[in-house]
Amino acid sequence: MRYRLTFVVGLAVGYVLGTRAGRERYEQLKKSARRVSQNPAVRNTAESAAQQGRQFADKAYHVVSDKVGDRMPDSVAQRVRTLRERGGNGRADDWGTSNT
Repeated sequence: MRYRLTFVVGLAVGYVLGTRAGRERYEQLKKSARRVSQNPAVRNTAESAAQQGRQFADKAYHVVSDKVGDRMPDSVAQRVRTLRERGGNGRADDWGTSNT
């Protein structure tokens, strides 16, 4: 019983000390991440990567729809046509992103 009590007390002390150090370290990491994310160079790079990703996705979309278009069920083909018609107007797509 004495060993269990020692273990539980040690566990409680370690938990308290760990959470104090953990919270401080967490705040440091959060502050550093915020500073990096607000850096203009990082923002420009992220936006460029997002724009390039949208361009690649658009190319892949057209290649796949051209190759598979005739073999799709009518319900899927209608959905693709609807998305294609809606695609160029800058509104958000079904994934929650926009063409900005």
